[in-house]
Amino acid sequence: QVQLVESGGGLVQAGGSLRLSCAASGSGLGFAVMGWYRQAPGKQRELVARITSDFATIYADSVVGRFTISRDNARNMVYLQMNSLKPEDTALYQCKATIVGMDYWGKGTLVTVSV
Repeated sequence: QVQLVESGGGLVQAGGSLRLSCAASGSGLGFAVMGWYRQAPGKQRELVARITSDFATIYADSVVGRFTISRDNARNMVYLQMNSLKPEDTALYQCKATIVGMDYWGKGTLVTVSV
């Protein structure tokens, strides 16, 4: 059983920064593909960033150059450093682990960016 708990969300002004954390527990995490997704009100959930077990990363075009995903396998942690935040980054951010084709989701942390 894999459990994911996100933290670090909050209210920030446009141009500010936040660092989201995802604490993972369970087996097989070292092999997991970890991702951050977000869902804004009235919109579909979208991929923000993803990192593989060998630290390869991909980002949504809208966050390239502003967001950085990282992982600490020793601590079973995944992070999302978000800089130069924009109001359109406002969303519920969720962490996902994919292990041998199985997806596990956290409940999310809310990020609100004010103008």
